[in-house]
Amino acid sequence: MPRRSATMLAATLLLIGLLCASVLFKVPFTEMSPGPTYNTLGVQDKTGTPVITITGRETYPTSGHLNMTTVQVTGANYQPSLVSAIVGWIRDDVLVVPHDNVYPQGQTDQEAQQENAEQFASSEDSAKTAALKQLDIPVGTEVIVSAVTAGGPSEGKLHAGDQIVAVDGVAITDRAQVAEQVTRHQPGETVVFTVVPHAKASATPDPADEVQVPVVTAKSEDDGPERAVVGITPSVDHVYPFKIDIGLQDVGGPSAGLMFALGIVDKLTPTDLTGGKFVAGTGTIDDDGAVGPIGGIQMKLIAARDKGAEYFFTPADNCAEATKGTPSGLTLVKVENLDGAVKALDSIRSGDKAALPGCGK
Repeated sequence: MPRRSATMLAATLLLIGLLCASVLFKVPFTEMSPGPTYNTLGVQDKTGTPVITITGRETYPTSGHLNMTTVQVTGANYQPSLVSAIVGWIRDDVLVVPHDNVYPQGQTDQEAQQENAEQFASSEDSAKTAALKQLDIPVGTEVIVSAVTAGGPSEGKLHAGDQIVAVDGVAITDRAQVAEQVTRHQPGETVVFTVVPHAKASATPDPADEVQVPVVTAKSEDDGPERAVVGITPSVDHVYPFKIDIGLQDVGGPSAGLMFALGIVDKLTPTDLTGGKFVAGTGTIDDDGAVGPIGGIQMKLIAARDKGAEYFFTPADNCAEATKGTPSGLTLVKVENLDGAVKALDSIRSGDKAALPGCGK
C-alpha cells in the first residue's frame, strides 16, 4: 500500500476511533430542558380537578393564566456523552451544568426526589401563609410533632402531625418549650404530653379531642451532660382559618411558591387580577412574601413562551441571567415580593406596561 494511502487510512481510523470514544465517553454533567407549565387558576390535566381548591371561604371567578413553570432534569445516575454535552451547549433549549450543582456528591435519585417533595410541601405552606398575610387574613401557629425517632421512647405513642398542646400541664406555644419541659426530668422519669392526634387536627380544634400521653424519658446519647429525651422532633405549623388545597402531582422543589401565592390571592379577591392576560413566572416565597431566586430560569422562560405567556414574573436575583436569553414576545417583570407582584398584575390588567418593573430597570 502506498505511504499516502496508508497515512490516510490511519488518519481515518483514528478519526473514527475518536468519534466512537466521544460517543462512549461520559462527562460529569446534568442536562436541563423546558418542563411543563401549570395554570394555578386552572385544573390539572390528568384529573381535571382544580390546582388550588379553597373551602370554607368565599371565592371569586378568575380568568387568564398564572402559570408556574418547571424544568426537566436528567436523573442523578445519568451522565451524558461528550457528544451529547457538546450538542446541549450549542442548543438554546438545553442547559448543561456540572452534575454536582444539581445533585450533591453521592445523592441518589430517591434522595433527590424526597428532598424535592419536602421543598415543594414547604413552598405550599409558605405560599398559603404569604397569600393570607397579603390579604390581612390572620394566620395562626401550632407546635406539632414533625418526626418520631425509630426505637425511641415516643415510638407508637406520639405520631408525626400530632399537635402538642401542653407538656406536664404547661401550655406550649413555641417548639423550644417542649425541650425545656422534657429536660426538667431525669432519664427514666415520665413526662405527660397533651396532644390532639393528627387524625383529629383541624383549623378549629376541639378540646374534647385532646388526649394525655405519658412517655418515659431516656438518656440522651449525645456527648456531654446527662439529659432526658423522648425521641421526637417538634416544629411549628401554620393554622389557617379555612382549607386551602394545592393538589398538583409529580412536581417538586420550592420554585412554585410565588405563583401559588398569586393564585390563592386571585381566588380570594373580588377583582380578576389577570384581566384575562397570560402571566407565567417562578420564584421561591417565604412566609412574609419575599421572593427568592431559582435555578434553570432560561429553560422556564422558553417553557412559558412556548405555552403562550406574554409576561414572566422573574425574581430580582434572576434578572441578569434572564435577560441574556429572553424569548421574543415575552416581557420580563422583576419581582421582589408578593405585594410587588400583585401591583404588577394591576398594571398588566390596565395595560400600563410602562409601569411594570422590568429586569432592566
